[in-house]
Amino acid sequence: MSDTLRRPAEITYAAEIEALKASDSHPKPQGWVLSPQAVMTYLMGGTAGGTEISAKYVGNRRLIETAVATLATDRALLLLGVPGTAKSWVSEHLAAAISGKSTLVIQCTAGTDENQVRYGWNYAQLLAHGPSREALVPTPLFRAMESGSLCRLEELTRMGSDVQDTLITVLSEKMLPIPELNDAVFANRGFNVIATANDRDKGVNELSAALKRRFNVVVLPLPDDMNEEIAIVTKRVAEMAVSLDLPAPKNVADEVKRLLAIFRELRSGETLDGKTTLKRPSGNLSTAEAIAVTVGGLSHAAFFNKGDLTAESLAPNVIGAVVKDPVQDKVVLEEYLETVLKKRRDYSDYYQALTELV
Repeated sequence: MSDTLRRPAEITYAAEIEALKASDSHPKPQGWVLSPQAVMTYLMGGTAGGTEISAKYVGNRRLIETAVATLATDRALLLLGVPGTAKSWVSEHLAAAISGKSTLVIQCTAGTDENQVRYGWNYAQLLAHGPSREALVPTPLFRAMESGSLCRLEELTRMGSDVQDTLITVLSEKMLPIPELNDAVFANRGFNVIATANDRDKGVNELSAALKRRFNVVVLPLPDDMNEEIAIVTKRVAEMAVSLDLPAPKNVADEVKRLLAIFRELRSGETLDGKTTLKRPSGNLSTAEAIAVTVGGLSHAAFFNKGDLTAESLAPNVIGAVVKDPVQDKVVLEEYLETVLKKRRDYSDYYQALTELV
């Protein structure tokens, strides 16, 4: 898979997982590849038998402990938070460390129906031989139950409430009925569900009370500390630059710091010193967006700016992140430029580049 754009976590970090396996002396829940303690080391970083384990999540350790402990029970896990808080990232790495595979995924959308959650049918087989196991097409959830693995449901609240509720029997009884065959699939040990959801985007369907009771909710917040957010963005940008064969100039960390100052002020509605109140744009300006903006700037710098990462390289991507509503957000950005950035000498290049584009 050397030519793939992005490899699954269990392949990318296979050496780390193997090192953790070799040094893991703690008891493992049945069906788990690693013990809960080793899963924590994999997510939060550390060492295993002399091998350095990189941190996959930078943030509150207790939140990840709660997530891991939940998955060791028969209760499902719901990772909740605004867009860009690493919900999918954490979900993927939890699945990789616990089950050894992170690819049993259902992407929930408004068009997701019951057949995409429970099972479908091979209609050629169905018409030729009638309902049978051979004619049945298993979904990722079905396969996870059979193999005793974790199934990931991305953006759970995007699919309709009636489809969401098809999960109730699976989560409570650990069984998936197949009425057409007068049969059922019973989950093997190790099976569980990790779902992600946010309540900021349009098209969100509330979870029913019955379904909510079957999830333990862990809320992943945006980083409170700026230094922590700088570390997250710098680390992920470095990893993505390597995977995309983009050179990383020496000033990446400095530009990330300046970029995040802008993002944090706009999303909080006040300057970092708390002295000036600002209007907020309609977007979230999340950590994930800061990563995307920086990587976009690296690409622009590599191909069109002789490798130099500058405000001019980043400005078009900053505009794309901030101005989601061409009327409202443009006014917000223009006001921010005139009342804040114009007065900062160390941001004069950003002021000039952004003003020209706005």
